[in-house]
Amino acid sequence: MRLTSRRSAASLTILALLLSGSPLPLAARTDPSVAGTKAAPGGSQADIRPWLYENSDVPIDTAWRFGTLSNGLRYAIRRNGVPPGQVSIRLRIDAGSLMERPDEQGYAHFMEHLSMRGSRHVPDGESKRIWQRLGVTFGSDSNAATTPTGTTYALDLPQANQASLGESLKILAGMMTDPNIVDSAVDAERAVVLAERRESDGPQMRISDASRQHFFAGQPLADHAPIGTVATLNAVTAAKAEAFHQRWYRPENTVIAIAGDIDPALAEQLLKDNFASWQDSGKGAEQPDFGEPDAKAPATRVVVEPGSPTGLTMAWLRPWKPHADTIVYNQDKLTDMLALQIVSRRLEQAARAGGSFLAAGVDQQDISRSADGTFITITPTGENWEKALADVRAIIEDAKAAPPTQQEIDREYAQLDTALAIQVENADTEAGAKQASDLVSAVDIRETTVSPQAALDIFRSGKPAMTPQKILDCTRRLFSAGVFRAMLITGKVEAGQDQKLAAALAAPVKAATNARLADKAVTMDDLPKFGAPATVVSRTPVGLQGMESITFSNGVKLTLFANDAETEKVRINVRFGHGQQAFSPTKPVASWAGDYALVASGIGKLGQRELDDLTNGRRMGMQFSTDDDAFELQAVTRPADYKDQLRLFAAKLYQPGWDPAPIARVKTGASVAYDAMSRAPDGVLGRDLNWLLHDKDVRFRTPSKAEINALTPESFRQTWEPILASGPIEIQIFGQVKAEEAIQAVAATFGAMPARPDVPVPAANKVQRFPAHVEQQVILRHDGDKEQAAAVMAWPTSGGFALTKEARQLEILTQIFNDRLFDKLRSTEGAAYSPSVQNSWPFSYDSGGYILVTSQVRPDRVNYFYSVVKETAADLAKTPISADELQRAVAPMRQLLMRASTGNAFWMGQMEGSTHDPRYVQAMQTMSQDLLNVTPADIQALATKYLVPGKSWSAVVLPQGVAAK
Repeated sequence: MRLTSRRSAASLTILALLLSGSPLPLAARTDPSVAGTKAAPGGSQADIRPWLYENSDVPIDTAWRFGTLSNGLRYAIRRNGVPPGQVSIRLRIDAGSLMERPDEQGYAHFMEHLSMRGSRHVPDGESKRIWQRLGVTFGSDSNAATTPTGTTYALDLPQANQASLGESLKILAGMMTDPNIVDSAVDAERAVVLAERRESDGPQMRISDASRQHFFAGQPLADHAPIGTVATLNAVTAAKAEAFHQRWYRPENTVIAIAGDIDPALAEQLLKDNFASWQDSGKGAEQPDFGEPDAKAPATRVVVEPGSPTGLTMAWLRPWKPHADTIVYNQDKLTDMLALQIVSRRLEQAARAGGSFLAAGVDQQDISRSADGTFITITPTGENWEKALADVRAIIEDAKAAPPTQQEIDREYAQLDTALAIQVENADTEAGAKQASDLVSAVDIRETTVSPQAALDIFRSGKPAMTPQKILDCTRRLFSAGVFRAMLITGKVEAGQDQKLAAALAAPVKAATNARLADKAVTMDDLPKFGAPATVVSRTPVGLQGMESITFSNGVKLTLFANDAETEKVRINVRFGHGQQAFSPTKPVASWAGDYALVASGIGKLGQRELDDLTNGRRMGMQFSTDDDAFELQAVTRPADYKDQLRLFAAKLYQPGWDPAPIARVKTGASVAYDAMSRAPDGVLGRDLNWLLHDKDVRFRTPSKAEINALTPESFRQTWEPILASGPIEIQIFGQVKAEEAIQAVAATFGAMPARPDVPVPAANKVQRFPAHVEQQVILRHDGDKEQAAAVMAWPTSGGFALTKEARQLEILTQIFNDRLFDKLRSTEGAAYSPSVQNSWPFSYDSGGYILVTSQVRPDRVNYFYSVVKETAADLAKTPISADELQRAVAPMRQLLMRASTGNAFWMGQMEGSTHDPRYVQAMQTMSQDLLNVTPADIQALATKYLVPGKSWSAVVLPQGVAAK
C-alpha cells in the first residue's frame, strides 16, 4: 500500500506567476469537476474496481482516473496543482536487470540510455533540447532509472499545456515504441554506460555486489546488477538490443502515471492519441522466476575491503510472494513495523550510551520481489566487532523473550500515528511528482496506493490487535523465520575471520537485562523556565505582501510570514550568532563537531532520550547547521505544535545540556569516516576540495585524525557554550499561523530571555580567499581503483551584493557551460559520465566566489578533460551564444524559480539575514529580473570577465603510483 493525497493548489501561485510573467496554466482555466475515477465501460465504481485495486479491499483513491488501452497499456491520471502549472509523467516498463538473460547483463539499463537519446522520429539528442525549450531541467525534471525489476522514465513538465504535454507524450511514445537502435547510437552510448560503470565502481559497489551475491545466493538477484559487466556491455550490438526491446518493451508491460495541473480528460485523450497505436510485434517474454532464498548456501561471509570501516549485517530471508493488498495485510505490516521500531529504539539508546557499537538498526524489506527479509546492521565502535555483535544479539534475544510494555507500544504507536496524520494534514500540498512516482512504485511491488486519510484509518482500526503478545509474536517471527545470513565487512586481512564470525554467531546468547527503556514521563514543564515576555518595539512590513519584521525589547528580531500556502505546516528557522564568521580562518577549533553533537547534547538535564519522549507524537524537531553569517536551528512543525517548538529552541540557547556521550560517539563516527575518505577520488575531493578552494582556510578543512582524537567534552563545551549564549537572534516563522499569536509566542520564549552580549566579528573572519593561479594541477592521491581519477578546474569570481546581477547571471553561464561539457564529454565522447559546472557566490562575504568544473575521468583522459574545459571556456568568451542555446538555459531556470517560489521554504531562504542587512530584501525583489533578463552579449561578457586562463586553479586526484595522461 502506497500513500497519495488529493489535488491542491498553493496560495502563493500568484507570486510565482508574477515572477514568470506567464499566463495561467491550462488547468487553471478548466473545470475541476472532471477529475475523479473513471469506471470501466459498462460498469460503475460500485461493482468494478480499477486495475490497481484488483484483489484488494483497501479504499480506492478516487482522485485517480484509471484506464487500460486496448493494447494492454495501463494508466492512471489525476489533477494536482502542486506546483502550479506542472504535469508529472512516470512511465514504467516492467523490465529490469532480473529480466535479462545471462549474456544480457546490463541490457535493461542500456536500453534506458538508448531510449533517452530519442527515437527514429526525433533526431539523436534532440529530445533533451526540446524539453529544455519547454523549461525542463535535464537530470532533475527529465531522468530515468533502472532497477532489478523495472525501468522508469520520469518527466516533470513545467507550465504544461495541451501542446507541450502532447509533444512530450509523443516523444515518450517514440522512445518506447521506436527507439533509434542503430550501431552508431549503440557505440556512442556504450562509452557513456562504461563511463558510468567506471565512475560507480569502487568500495561501495564492490561491497554491494558482495552483499547481493551472499544474501541472495542461488537466486537471479545475486548476479544481476543493473549496470551489467564490462564484457556484456562491450558485446552489445544493435541487433541484440533490438531483441531485448522486442521482448520487454511492450504495451502490456507498461504503466503510465500522470499527475499535474491539467484536465485529466484532456491528459487521457493525449495519452490515447500517442500510445493507442502501439502494437505488439512478435512474442513477448514470460515473467522469469526470481527464485527463493537457498537454505543450502553458506550462511556467513567475510568481505575484506581495504580501508573500509567494519560493519556487520544479519538477515532472516523468507520467500517473497505476491499478496492480496488487503486491509488486514496492511495492518499486519504496520504491526511488524511497530515491533521493529521498539527494537530499533532500544538499540539506538544503547548506542547513545556509549556501548560497543556506534549504530545499529533493524528493518524489514521486500527486496526486488526476491525475498522478504529482516535485516540488522551494526557499526562497531572499534575493531571489537565480536563484542558489538554479542551485545546486539542480546538485545534482540530480550525482545524475543518477553512482550514489550504497553508504554513502549504506545510510544511507537504515537510516532507512527503522527507520521500518518502529518501526511493527512499536508495532503493539499503534496507534489504531483511524488504522487506519480508513488503509483508506479506501487505497481513495482504489486501493491496499491491509498489516500493519506485511508492509510491513517487503516492503521488506527488495527490498533486493538497491537497487543503486547501480538508484538512479541511478530518479533519472534521476524527474527527467526527464514534462511539466516550474516556478513562481516572489514578493512583488514586477518587469519581465521570466517571461523571467528561463524563462532560468534553460534555462541549462546543471553537476553540483555538492561535493554528495555525505563518508563519516564517528560513534559514541557521539564524545560527551563523563562522570564517575563518582551514587548514589541517595532513592527513593519517587509519584502512580500503580508510579510513583517518585528523587533522585541530584548533585541530579538522576527521575520513573520503568516500564510496558508502549506496546509498545517509551519517552518521555523532560528538564526543566532555569526556562524562561520565567528571562527578564525587560521586557528582551528572544535567547530566541526557542532553539526553532529550539539543537538544530541541535550537541554539542561534532559538528554536526547528525554527530548525524544517529549516530542514523541508531535511534529517537532531540531536540526542544527552553520551558515556563513549565523548558526541555525530549524524545524518544520504544525499549528498545534509550533509554540512548544519555539520553547524547545529557546531552551536550547538559554540552558543547553552538555551530555558527554554524544562527543564519544561523534569522535568514533568521524574517525571511521575519515579513514574511508582516501578510498576513492570523490572521497578525497569531499575531504580536501572545499579547503583548497578557500586557500586553505581552516574553517573549510576536514579535521585531521589527530584533531578528532583530541576532541573532549570540555573542549567541545569551551567552543560552543559562549556561542549559544551570545550574538544576535533572528527568528523566521513562515506558515499557517495567526500573526498575533506567533508574535506573543516569540515574546514569551526568545523575548523572555535576557538581552545577549555580542562580540564584533574580526575583519579577518569576514574574508574568503581563492587560491592563486597554478600552471600545473595540484596533485592529490587516492588509494582506490587504478582506473579512477577526478579532475577539477576553477576560476575566481567575487562575493557580496555590489554585483548581484552578475552573481545571478553566472547561474545561466554555468548552465550553458555544463550543457556543453555534457554534450562533449558524455554524450559524444563518453570520456566522463557526470561533468558538473557550479557557481558559488557568497553574499555574506565580499570575495571568495568561484566557478567550478569537476568530473570523474580515467587517468589517461585527464589531459583531454582539461583541453575540452579550456576550449569551451575560451569559446564562451570569444563567441556569442545563439538565442536558442540561451533559451535552453533560461527557460528551465525560469520554471525552476517559479516552482520554488510557490512554497515558503524558498522565501524563507531568501529572507535569511534580512533583519540585520536590508540588502537581502532588495536582492530577493530583483532576483527574477536579474536572473532572467539576460542576453547572449551578457553571457559573453561574463565569460570574458571571469573565465580568464591566467586566474584559474586546477587539481587532479590520481591513484597511487599513476600519472595523468
